[in-house]
Amino acid sequence: MRRRSISTATALAVVLSSAALVTGMAGPAAADAAKVLPVKSVGDIVVDGAHRRVYVSDPTGGKIVVTDYSGTVKATLTGLTGVTGLALSADSGQVYAAVKNGNRIVSVETGTYTQTASYPVGAAPGDLEVVDGRIWFAHGTDFGSLDVSGAEPVVHLAQRGDVDFHGAFGMFLAADPAVPGVLVAGNGGQLAVYDVSADGAALRVKGDMDTAVEQLDLTPDGSQVLTSWGAPDRGYGLGTYSTTDLTELAGYPIDPYPNAVRVAPDGSVAGGSESWYDPDVHIYRPGDPAPVREYDFPDTDNSSGSDTLVSGALAWAPDASRVFAVSANHYGTFTLRALTDPTKELPTVKVSAPAASERAKKLTVTGKLTSKTRLPAGTGLKVTRTDIESPSGKALAPVKTKADGSFSFTDTPPAGGKVTYKVSYAGDATHAPASGSDAVNVSRKATALTLNNNGKLYAYGKDVTFTAHLGTTYKNRTVSIYADPFGSDKPKKLLKTAKVNSKGKLSATVDMTRDTAVTAVFAGDARYAAKTVKSTAYAHAKVSTAVSRHYKTGKIGSRTYYYFRKNTDPVFTTTMNYYSGRKQRLQLQVYYQGSWYDSGSEYFALATNGKSAVRVGAPGESGIRARVRSSYINGSSGDTVNSTTHGAWKYITFTN
Repeated sequence: MRRRSISTATALAVVLSSAALVTGMAGPAAADAAKVLPVKSVGDIVVDGAHRRVYVSDPTGGKIVVTDYSGTVKATLTGLTGVTGLALSADSGQVYAAVKNGNRIVSVETGTYTQTASYPVGAAPGDLEVVDGRIWFAHGTDFGSLDVSGAEPVVHLAQRGDVDFHGAFGMFLAADPAVPGVLVAGNGGQLAVYDVSADGAALRVKGDMDTAVEQLDLTPDGSQVLTSWGAPDRGYGLGTYSTTDLTELAGYPIDPYPNAVRVAPDGSVAGGSESWYDPDVHIYRPGDPAPVREYDFPDTDNSSGSDTLVSGALAWAPDASRVFAVSANHYGTFTLRALTDPTKELPTVKVSAPAASERAKKLTVTGKLTSKTRLPAGTGLKVTRTDIESPSGKALAPVKTKADGSFSFTDTPPAGGKVTYKVSYAGDATHAPASGSDAVNVSRKATALTLNNNGKLYAYGKDVTFTAHLGTTYKNRTVSIYADPFGSDKPKKLLKTAKVNSKGKLSATVDMTRDTAVTAVFAGDARYAAKTVKSTAYAHAKVSTAVSRHYKTGKIGSRTYYYFRKNTDPVFTTTMNYYSGRKQRLQLQVYYQGSWYDSGSEYFALATNGKSAVRVGAPGESGIRARVRSSYINGSSGDTVNSTTHGAWKYITFTN
C-alpha cells in the first residue's frame, strides 16, 4: 500500500496531489453458384453430365474432389499424390485420372465414386483424353496410350512419331467424342494431328507454333483445333488451326493472359484468361470473334485485383447449360464457379424515370432493351411498380419494344415516397433474362411530430416519461420510440412501437442513468412523409462520499463535522456509477479566518465497483477545519456520458 501524507495546516499552499489511494483500483477481442473447394491445388476438371457431378484433381493434396453442380462436395478420393489429368469415358461410367507420382492411371466408378482399377503405364502421365475407348496420356514431350478393353491392359509409349515436341512447355492433348479416331497433341513449339483409329498413332499433319500454349481442344466437327496462346507481338487470344493442314485461321481475341480453352458439344467456345482487372471467362459463338457472354470473378481476398482463373480449369456441362471454372485468390483459396446460361447473350434493360413527381399525377417512364443481337420489335416486357403500399410489387400493363428496342409507358403513382419501376425481359433460347429499374421520389405531405423533455436535466436513476405527439396522417398511426444512452457500450434500443392513442400520443419511460438521446420515428405512409424527431435529456451522475477513521461526529454551528485526532489520517471513499476509464475529482478546502479557501483538487480512478478511497495526511495540530467533496466533471472525469455532478461537502476538524 502506498502511503503519502499532506499537512492540512499547510494545505492553503499545497494541492491535493500528495493524497494517496487507499483501496486503489481493487475490484472483482451472380445467381451463379460458387463454393470454396477443399483443395491445395488444381490439376484438371471434368464434368459428368449423366450424374451431374464435377471432378477436380488436386496434385498437391493428392486427391480428387467430387461435387454436385452447385459445388457441394459429395466425395473425396485420397492417396493419389500428384494426380493431374482427368478424362471421362464415353458412357460416363468411369473417370480416369493420371497419377504422376505413381506412374499410373486410376479408374473411378462414377456411380459410387470408388476406385475400381489402377494401371501402371511406365511413365508419369499428365494430360488425358479418351478416344474410341482407349486412354491417351501425355508424358514428358511425348504421349502414349492405355487400352483396357481386353483381358489385360495394353500400354504403348512414345507415340509422337516424326514430331519434335521439345522444350520446357507442357504437353497437351485434345479430342472430341463426336470425332472418332482423331487425337491432337501439342506444346509451345509444335502442333500435330493423329489418326488413332487403328493400333498406334498415325501422323496426319504437323506444324510449328511460336507462342506459349496452355490448353488445346478440338471442335465437334473435327475441322479445327483451338489453342490458348499469347504473344505480345501477335496479341492474345484463342488460336484456331485447320486440322487438315494446320493453317492458322481467324481466332478469338482475349485480353492478357489466355490460359484455358474448351469447346462445347454445340461448338460454342469458352476461353479463359488470367486477368485481375478484366473478365476471366469469355464465351463465343463458333466463328464470331466478339464474345456473346463474359464473366468477371469477384475479389474474395480484398487485395488489388480480383480472383483469377486457374490455368486450364474450364469445363462445359454436356448440355451447355453451364461452364464450370475454378478461380484462385492471393491466399491460395480455390472456388468452383458454375457459370449459368453461358451461350445466351446477356441483354441490358435501361429504365429512366423522372427524379421527382407529384403523387396522383401522371408520369412517363422510358427505356431501352439492347443486346449483341438486336431483339425484334414488339418484344414483350413485364412492368412492376413497388411503393410503400405495394412493397412486394404490383404488376402494371406489359409494354412492347419498338424497332430500336426503346419503350415507354405512363403511370399515375397512388402512393408517395420512393416509387420504383422495374422492367423485365424473360429471355429466350439465345438471350438470358434481364431487368432494369429506376426510382421516382413522389412527393408527400409534411408530417407533424413532436417529442417532449428536450434539454432537461434529471437526477440519477429518475424514471422519465417521454411522450411523442403525431399529427394528421393517412393510414399509418404507428410511432417508434428509441433511447440511445451516451457511451459506446450501450447500443440504441427500441423502447416501444405502437399506434398512438386517440389524442395522437405515445409514451415510453427511460431510466435516466446517463445522458440519453431519445428519438420518435414515424415511418410515413402513402400520403404523409416519414418524420424523425429527437430530444436529448441529461442525467446527473450518482455521487456519494463516505468518511472513515474519525472518532465522533458533532455540530459546529449548523454543520455536522467529523472529528479526527490531530495525528489521524482521514479516509474519504467515493462511490459513483461506473464507466470504463472514469475518474472522480476530489476537492479540498480549508477554513481560515471565517472563509473557505480552495486548496486544490485531483482526479482519482474508480475501481470497477465504482469506488475510490483516498487518504489525506493528518496536520499534526488541532483546531484545523476543512471540507472535502467528490465530483463527476463531464469530459474531465474521463468520459462524457453524464452531466457534471457535485457531491455533498464533508466537513472535518482536528483535535488533540
